[in-house]
Amino acid sequence: MMSFFDGLLHFKRGAWEMLATVLIVIGVVMLMQPFVMWMFTYSFITTLIGTVMFIIVSHFPE
Repeated sequence: MMSFFDGLLHFKRGAWEMLATVLIVIGVVMLMQPFVMWMFTYSFITTLIGTVMFIIVSHFPE
């Protein structure tokens, strides 16, 4: 677990890609749930931020 936070601090690709992927998954889950309106409202922006973050992070060093 310490290597994950170490990767975030040193801008390593693996840790940031995992964070971006989790953000995308959270956005999709927010989009598909039918109960809470504010989650549905912010689902697109959450997914978009995760996708843009993944594109930027894919240029980080290994």
